[in-house]
Amino acid sequence: MSVKYVPVQWNANKWVYDAALLVFVAIYIAVFLRLGTPEADVSRPIDAAIVRMRAFGTCAFFMLTAILCIGPLARLDQRFLPLLYNRRHFGVLTAVVAFTHASYVYGWYFNFTQFDRLEAMLSSNTAFGQLLGFPIEALGIFALVILVILAATSHDFWLSFLTAPVWKRLHLLIYVAYIAIVAHICLGYLQDAENPLFAILFGAAALAVAGVHLAAWRRGAVGKARAEGWIDVADPAEIANGRARILQLGPNERVAVFRYDGTHFSAVSNACAHQNGPLGEGRILDGCITCPWHGFQYRMTDGCSPAPFTEKIPTYKLRLIDGRLQVFAMANPPGTLVDPVIVPDLAAPPDPDTFQMEPAE
Repeated sequence: MSVKYVPVQWNANKWVYDAALLVFVAIYIAVFLRLGTPEADVSRPIDAAIVRMRAFGTCAFFMLTAILCIGPLARLDQRFLPLLYNRRHFGVLTAVVAFTHASYVYGWYFNFTQFDRLEAMLSSNTAFGQLLGFPIEALGIFALVILVILAATSHDFWLSFLTAPVWKRLHLLIYVAYIAIVAHICLGYLQDAENPLFAILFGAAALAVAGVHLAAWRRGAVGKARAEGWIDVADPAEIANGRARILQLGPNERVAVFRYDGTHFSAVSNACAHQNGPLGEGRILDGCITCPWHGFQYRMTDGCSPAPFTEKIPTYKLRLIDGRLQVFAMANPPGTLVDPVIVPDLAAPPDPDTFQMEPAE
């Protein structure tokens, strides 16, 4: 698939993915509403309206935590890849749950004010110069605005309209939103609750986000470069047949080292020429590297799309030294032919994953 493509429509995988998300949200809310009041153990009485808003608020936090963990987990273990391809659906639902939480807060705490409710919410606490008692409403509104913007721009139309670099930078704001939500909870809910259960779960979730990102960064880090500019990649047997090992070469550069035909290895840029899709998270189909986003395809040895298409991506030199694959840090011009590295005595290749990969919407 190349320049002209048909937008990905709803399919069985998307229905299952979204159904699983809705079931999780329903179960979480039901359990929280059932157990929330007796387990709250707060210093003041708590009523059903507050339990509902906290149910949706904590649900949105844990959903956002899962979203931020999916990417690095998929780089650490390819079994998480099925969660990655429709992650934007996850983000849209998270924004809906967060908006529901905000609606309960807006309607309950400021329902009986004689002033405009929005004005009352923004002016009821302006103690921005102190830590305890900090106006957490501002943090919540800030995070919600970001989530709504990201949900509204999640469709491929915006990816194409804004261009991939701008779209990606915009969606990195999800980390800013997460930090704001963590602060919102720390300065709000945790100050009122005495039961340590949620505090433990909250701390574990926040540490998990930091931990998996650090692990993925270390996994993809360049490591110690060789004097001639060659960088260690992996033992050939560690790369699954039809799949790739992604390696970080610089702040904005990644290489994908693919294994194919059991014993052949080639290295290309990880960025698809269409919209910078992560080629290394795709697989080899019909003898070509296939982008997981929109199905654009490239030959492994020269990075060229099959005729009649004309897209090209950079290739990299690859070699085998002391049983380890090494990639040359400098990319070749797009479309440069590079002979594959062949490892004839390689053990039988691992079976490829059995799940059906679907491009992102």
